[in-house]
Amino acid sequence: MQVQTHVDIHSEWGIVAARQAGRKLAREIGFGSVDQARVTTAISELARNIYLYANKGQIHIEEATSSGKRGIKIIATDEGPGIKDVRRVMEDGYTTSGGLGAGLPGVKRLMDEFKIDSEPDEGTTITTVKWLR
Repeated sequence: MQVQTHVDIHSEWGIVAARQAGRKLAREIGFGSVDQARVTTAISELARNIYLYANKGQIHIEEATSSGKRGIKIIATDEGPGIKDVRRVMEDGYTTSGGLGAGLPGVKRLMDEFKIDSEPDEGTTITTVKWLR
């Protein structure tokens, strides 16, 4: 049976709950503490973006399997304003919130797979996977 959970993001408590759920599943799958930290950092950034830019959305966390490999998949979805220039937000140092600009490029570096789909006025879905080594 594939383990999965989803957390609604509409407050800072949702960000905390998503991080906790991600760390728990990463530990259950067998990730070490460093990769658990990578996963929770990625979840935190994705959830924070939902909260800041879309006001609400969901983080789905599930076990991933492919060709005998195990991992963790995180899907962040919202129905917010979408990202007008995906290429631009994927540039290191680009920020619209006054933060460090590590955001989505940082998530991409922390994870093994990264896919972003965004439509103006329809929302954004970001799918990431971290594989167990």
